[in-house]
Amino acid sequence: MESTTLHQTSQSFIAVSKFCLPMSASLKFQGKRQTSSLVGQRPADLFIHKSMSPKVGINGFGRIGRIVFRAAIEKGVEIVAINDPFINLEYMVYMLKYDSTHGKFKGTVSKDDSHLIVNGKSVTVFQERDPGNIKWGSAGAEYVVESTGVFTTLEAASVHLKSGAKKVVISAPSKDAPMFVMGVNNDKYTSDLNVVSNASCTTNCLAPLAKVINDEFGIEEALMTTVHSYTATQKVVDGPSSKDWRGGRGAAQNIIPSSTGAAKAVGKVIPELNGKMTGMAFRVPTPNVSVVDVTCRLTKGASYEKIKEVVKSASENALKGILGYTEDDVVSSDFIGDTHSSIFDAKAGISLTDNFVKLVSWYDNEMGYSNRVLDLILYMNKIG
Repeated sequence: MESTTLHQTSQSFIAVSKFCLPMSASLKFQGKRQTSSLVGQRPADLFIHKSMSPKVGINGFGRIGRIVFRAAIEKGVEIVAINDPFINLEYMVYMLKYDSTHGKFKGTVSKDDSHLIVNGKSVTVFQERDPGNIKWGSAGAEYVVESTGVFTTLEAASVHLKSGAKKVVISAPSKDAPMFVMGVNNDKYTSDLNVVSNASCTTNCLAPLAKVINDEFGIEEALMTTVHSYTATQKVVDGPSSKDWRGGRGAAQNIIPSSTGAAKAVGKVIPELNGKMTGMAFRVPTPNVSVVDVTCRLTKGASYEKIKEVVKSASENALKGILGYTEDDVVSSDFIGDTHSSIFDAKAGISLTDNFVKLVSWYDNEMGYSNRVLDLILYMNKIG
């Protein structure tokens, strides 16, 4: 189980994964939104006709659940049902309409007796504590985004299948469900897999960059630090946290060292890096956008200019929409709403020698990750 930022869901859900849980800049950071792409395909190949688009349900309308919903509107993915036992319909309208980080919802939101009505379309709302009681089938949901942070194992998430769903994507790391990172190992997905994990937001940032560097130069070993925005599982002021004493300190007052399994998880999606990477986290007083700092010892030496060239090429070709690239003098808030998994900061990295380098990559740990959840669903739907 990963342990840095926990996905926020309704307050009464017990979050279990400490990993993360932005509308985006272009590859050259010109401030234009860029839609994510499926790995290995040109952007023109990625647009799926709406009649082919899968129908999706969301279990847990917390931080990631709501951002997945917003991202789905942008992508034209149909959300047909939401389950959250702790948010009534009236409050659900309010929570979707207003967001302190990403702004007011760009559309219309209302309700009737049992539906959320978004841009004139009805979304069935359930309030079931037991996922076995959610009638996904009757609502027409083929895919379920499991975003409570609670049902993260194969066994627990499989209950959605018994309720009528065909596939489940867990929006958190899982100790036993197959884990996929778009642009890295999604080509290993096969249609017989019914429950999968989209890993964590930090793994989604680190893995594409690690893949590019390892494929081109080889990575002998690496240490990663994620400077990560606080999340809902932290305390506003000092409070009890028996399992993580430092994690109980005031999130807006401190830089808090924390553990993370994100770097080790890269070894699960890139097997040749298994055992070669580990890392830690610092939780910092910002509400959104995080940054990965990875120090690598390379097998094949290369100048920093060569590394920049290789990463930029990947960002414009095979990993377009997933890996971004910028040479601008950016700061964290510039990436709020960015839909990339990872945006390489060419000016921030340094090298000591041709074989020993520090690389820096940004990520909106909410919007970027939520877009990958949907991209994984679209990819699975395309495979069948």
